[in-house]
Amino acid sequence: MTTETSQAAQAADTAARTGGQLPDYVWSALHDAPTRELFPGIRLRPLWSGEGGATAHVLEMDPHTCWKGIDVHDPGPEEVFVISGVFNDGERDYPAGTFIHAPAGSSHIPQTTTGCTLFLFYPEG
Repeated sequence: MTTETSQAAQAADTAARTGGQLPDYVWSALHDAPTRELFPGIRLRPLWSGEGGATAHVLEMDPHTCWKGIDVHDPGPEEVFVISGVFNDGERDYPAGTFIHAPAGSSHIPQTTTGCTLFLFYPEG
């Protein structure tokens, strides 16, 4: 048996013993996540936080809303996936299905005319 096959067998065994979930497996439902209004019509829903300050969120922006001020990515990058609607970073539009990597130190002004829902991941907090 190869090491890869052995690791897969061990993972399957662990999943079977834990009801199908591996140890430290975490999940959350959007409708259960608390809602925090950042600005009028812009809501943040935290989904997960991990080691080193990493976090995952859903951001909901109503039509014709704009972030107040400049959103600066510090200390680390921001990963964005546009779930629905059209997101604009102050420079261009990003339709549903778009992935955006904003490196540490970058900035933009989040806004939308149509409304949008975004998945946000901050690997470094």
